[in-house]
Amino acid sequence: MNLIMTILLISTILSTVLALVSFWLPQMNPDAEKLSPYECGFDPLGSARLPFSIRFFLIAILFLLFDLEIALLLPLPWGNQLPDPSHTLLWAALVLILLTLGLIYEWVQGGLEWAE
Repeated sequence: MNLIMTILLISTILSTVLALVSFWLPQMNPDAEKLSPYECGFDPLGSARLPFSIRFFLIAILFLLFDLEIALLLPLPWGNQLPDPSHTLLWAALVLILLTLGLIYEWVQGGLEWAE
């Protein structure tokens, strides 16, 4: 019981100290761009019919794809505790191989180059 209380006390103190430091440490220099609710590179008050950058859209889709990869691989540690974890590891390896091949294809095609 004493060990559990010590661990709880240390974790509470550490999290409180880190939370307080995170509020006091950063330097706040707000400007018009940082205070804008949109960070996508175009004026939010302008016309909605302006041409949209396909490169920005492609980077956003790639980010979502690799974010989904993390969600798919998150239950992997629990799959290792199954009686036969080889199927879980096989499917995880196939997902990683497929995403790696997709990333290589995008890289070779020049889809990751922001400016030419």
